[in-house]
Amino acid sequence: MNRVNFKDIFGMAVQALKTHMGRSILTVLGIVIGIASIMIVMAVGSSATGLILGEVQSFGPENVFINPGKPSEGGFSLSAGGASLLLKSLTEKDVADLRKKENVPDAVIVNPSVNASVNMSYQSETKTASVIGSGAESFSIYNLSPKEGRFFTNEEVEDKALVAVIGKNVAEDLFGTVSPLGEKVKMKNTTVRVIGVFSSLNASIFGIDDLVIMPYTTVQQDLLGIRHFHEIAVKAKDADSVQGMVADIKTTLRNNHDIEDPSDDDFIVTTQEDMIKVVGDVLGAVTVFLSFVAAISLLVGGIGVMNIMFVSVTERTKEIGLRKALGATDRSIMLQFLIEAVLLTSFGGFIGIAMGALFTLLATTIGSAVTGLNFPFFFSVKGSLLGLAVACGTGILFGIFPARTAAKKSPMEALHYE
Repeated sequence: MNRVNFKDIFGMAVQALKTHMGRSILTVLGIVIGIASIMIVMAVGSSATGLILGEVQSFGPENVFINPGKPSEGGFSLSAGGASLLLKSLTEKDVADLRKKENVPDAVIVNPSVNASVNMSYQSETKTASVIGSGAESFSIYNLSPKEGRFFTNEEVEDKALVAVIGKNVAEDLFGTVSPLGEKVKMKNTTVRVIGVFSSLNASIFGIDDLVIMPYTTVQQDLLGIRHFHEIAVKAKDADSVQGMVADIKTTLRNNHDIEDPSDDDFIVTTQEDMIKVVGDVLGAVTVFLSFVAAISLLVGGIGVMNIMFVSVTERTKEIGLRKALGATDRSIMLQFLIEAVLLTSFGGFIGIAMGALFTLLATTIGSAVTGLNFPFFFSVKGSLLGLAVACGTGILFGIFPARTAAKKSPMEALHYE
């Protein structure tokens, strides 16, 4: 036997794995766990990204948001509340000037807002609620419609009316099964009448159903005691007009704030595209980091493959010596053991991909049912092919050294090995 072709070598490798089936199964477990972990992390990360981006996109591509603060180098940052002059930069004059067609001709809605967290009470029930003081146009911007009652009007905003529209969850927590319409709740030293209840069409990660919306003039005067705004939302006539409108907004605000150098801006203008980019970048970075963590288990699995292959080489020393005595070359011996390692890791890769997909499907299904959020299921074909390639590469990487050890054994020593 001077020469053994690849088909024969492959057959011998498969037979060797079948002969030691129990050991083969234990060997692939580490690879299965490693590949499955990476698949799960990537799929769950993609699902979370899809969910959040879907929520952001639900606000509409025509909406632009202006916040006080200094823009970051990346062009987008979130400003926290505070008493600094920078965070008081948005004023009533800014709102009035943004509404002028000669300044921002593409704007159809300019809606200022402030936010607060206050304790609400109704009879013996109390709740800490997030309150948004806004104009009457906010319901159009956030695509809300009343479940009961009505929304407040522009006239009520001008009159600083003590009225509120509450989310579905707020209504349930404070009023139970009683209709809240016309009932009065207390906030700080102010008594407010409930005129409507709203509910988002789908569960939202932004907690829309836990909000209370009131006229911004009322919140400014009675709850916060301020004159500035925390945000101004501007809606363009269509998505194609957004970029031009953003330029007009910046020009108007710079003129109002006596700013000549854009680096001195005391406001942040954010489009939907900006938010999507930031969310995508952050979640992408988190997913990559977690994938590296999951890859540690793959490394451990690869070391396990190498150890098992060394054991196999030791146990089959006489077999190696016999084959060499019959004419097997170093190359054919090494190739057989390398094929065994790659078959083990590839098989583990297939199982890991299947288990990762199944677990992800179960996780997204259960997560959607429990939270009410619509977690999309993602199965990445490219990710699967990458996982399989990594599994094969692991077999080659951790199988080459045991295979070389087997190939280099002396036939005489191997035949006399006990």
